[in-house]
Amino acid sequence: MNESSDSPPKLIALLGASGFIGNAVLRELRDRPARLRAVSTGGTPDTPPGAAEVEELRTDLLQPGRAAAAIEEAEVIVHLVAHATGGSTWRSATSDPESERVNVGLIHDLVSALRQQRRSTPPVLLYASTAQAATVSGASRYAQQKREAERILREATDEGLVRGVILRLPTIYGQSGPAGPTGRGVVAAMIRRALAGQPLTMWHNGDVRRDLLHVEDVANAFATALDHHDALAGGTWPLGADRSEPLGDIFRTISGSVARHTGTPAVDVVTVPPPEHAEANDFRSDDIDSSEFRTRTGWHPRVALADGIDRTVTALLSAQEQ
Repeated sequence: MNESSDSPPKLIALLGASGFIGNAVLRELRDRPARLRAVSTGGTPDTPPGAAEVEELRTDLLQPGRAAAAIEEAEVIVHLVAHATGGSTWRSATSDPESERVNVGLIHDLVSALRQQRRSTPPVLLYASTAQAATVSGASRYAQQKREAERILREATDEGLVRGVILRLPTIYGQSGPAGPTGRGVVAAMIRRALAGQPLTMWHNGDVRRDLLHVEDVANAFATALDHHDALAGGTWPLGADRSEPLGDIFRTISGSVARHTGTPAVDVVTVPPPEHAEANDFRSDDIDSSEFRTRTGWHPRVALADGIDRTVTALLSAQEQ
């Protein structure tokens, strides 16, 4: 790994600490020699003895003044807040007006707060964007909102208010910690279908490719970005396994894993007509190159896809049996 001269921060504000990715990042950062402010609307995992100090702040960041209070005195801000009301996903941005408030309004609030605070040393802000933001033509509403948030953060960085690091995330899967959430993504959804004995359905012939990254690798990428923020500030950095797999193969791997774990026949993987809410991104293959981020930081994924799927099956099967 490349050596970094970045000094450790005294206070890290983790926004969205109870979420799927936030839970994993909290676990990754809590052994650091820094105070952690875990910000969420719900609770966060218990902190084990000997871990770094964790200040738990339960608050609704969308309420006036709450964002400013959450980042007060923080030298590092990790922005992982996602619109998760009612089990929503990135598709919800098309129909749910609160999605824009979360995806764009909150970054506005954070920048406004920093403008008012006018710190002598701009804090580092690690922002979780999406790989979808790389596509302009036919971009989903969610991707458009994330692109707008990226623009706001870049302008704030140019203004000297913050040192922004934008990490564009691919499809994330896995379990966030031993007893943590498994997310709302396609992998967890298909595992649940297979556990219920239902066929795994595709809206195409299975050739559409996805670059899947385990949530533990994502958390490690955020920690690594923090260690190398001087080399990354002002940039936009795609993250991925740099190896996309056809969804047909991924679904068959899921079906086989569930069959091995349950001792039942493997469910079928079938093609069905796409629903009306299908978007262009559903039929677009991933093409993610994270080599520049890897070169600058030394980061690389550690969880192989087959192993990650097996672990997620085990987690969901255990939850089902409880």
